[in-house]
Amino acid sequence: MDYLINEEKKERALLIGVDTGEFDADVSINELEELADTAGAEVVAQMLQKRSTVEGATFVGKGRLEEIAEFCEGNEIDVIIADAELSPVQVRNIEDATNVRVIDRTTLILDIFAGRARSKEGKLQIELAQLKYSLPRLTGKGTSLSRLGGGIGTRGPGETKLETDKRHIRRRIQYIKNELDAVEKRRAMQHNRRKKNGALVVAIVGYTNAGKSTLLNYLTNAGVLQEDKLFATLDPTARKLALPNGEQIMLVDTVGFISRLPHQFVEAFKSTLEEATYADVILNVCDSSSEQCYEHIKTTDDILKSLFDDGIIDVPVIYVFNKCDISNGLNSDIYGRMNGERCVKISAATGEGVDALLTEIENALPLSRKRVRMTLPFDKISIASKIRADGIVHEQEYTEDGLLLDATVNISILDEIKDYIV
Repeated sequence: MDYLINEEKKERALLIGVDTGEFDADVSINELEELADTAGAEVVAQMLQKRSTVEGATFVGKGRLEEIAEFCEGNEIDVIIADAELSPVQVRNIEDATNVRVIDRTTLILDIFAGRARSKEGKLQIELAQLKYSLPRLTGKGTSLSRLGGGIGTRGPGETKLETDKRHIRRRIQYIKNELDAVEKRRAMQHNRRKKNGALVVAIVGYTNAGKSTLLNYLTNAGVLQEDKLFATLDPTARKLALPNGEQIMLVDTVGFISRLPHQFVEAFKSTLEEATYADVILNVCDSSSEQCYEHIKTTDDILKSLFDDGIIDVPVIYVFNKCDISNGLNSDIYGRMNGERCVKISAATGEGVDALLTEIENALPLSRKRVRMTLPFDKISIASKIRADGIVHEQEYTEDGLLLDATVNISILDEIKDYIV
């Protein structure tokens, strides 16, 4: 018997962009194609126009708009995606000229986030970003949003459906902000508890698809989704990790960054992104097999700086050049130019260089433990249980004078054992 497989038809997309020289437009529109693929679209073509400025009314020039309309008609295009943030007027004019639905780069990114968010916090953050972006763009077509609203509470004198919708969105925005404020307070309390308990946090940040989740999985068996797509994971994940010297740390994987990241995203995800500002060490993971490796590093650094109050990253940063197994030395010159910075080449897929990374993390962490040799008198042997609970005993031996220990101890106990240190 034959069975019909119902596969959802992919939307056929045309990408358009304007190259004004402000950034590398070719790289940007190629990245937009990756985003469109992640969102489930089938990219049919790219159209990039060189102009000194963007056309205020239609984004592209009149002649190019006519070409776009003709191309859409002849190639059954379902959606046009612009590599920029469009104004409502630009969207409407392009749609009128082409009779095709139009979205911009920001809408596409927010759509991807909406599909990837799993936690309640992540979903709230995405909804907040979408509502903030849509509010000034809430316009009616024809008379659909200019009629009086129906129902109890909407029949005020002259209140239009558009005004009612805007009021509803503003109320929803305020509700979500209150919810996220509560989340931020809980996160701050967790941070304070970690500090009080002496817990050390290492945050993994970096450009999307640089291999952050792969690194977390390799080190901790976290089971986080690994996929060769932009923004494969969105919600932050935290796992415990024991370093070679016995130090216990909390490894936190954060959401990936991207160039020209919508400011709505940064604002909405501030509570999540600020995990990096609470960290004791930051791992800036980059894809060393990418030709845009250095630009990705700078993008991540710039976003991090925006999160710190004074714009200065006052946390040790280790630059992790991932995918060295497939880079073929592509960015070795960049690695060499990172003057005075902590840098490590690794492959999170194969484990190459990971031992060196762990050693670099140990060196970057604030001093919380110290290895010492001591002889505890027999009447003080109970101290040994404290050392074992929060440290590492490398060797022990009973002697005539008491218990001889070679141990790595928490510095908080040094005052208690200073008289017994050999």
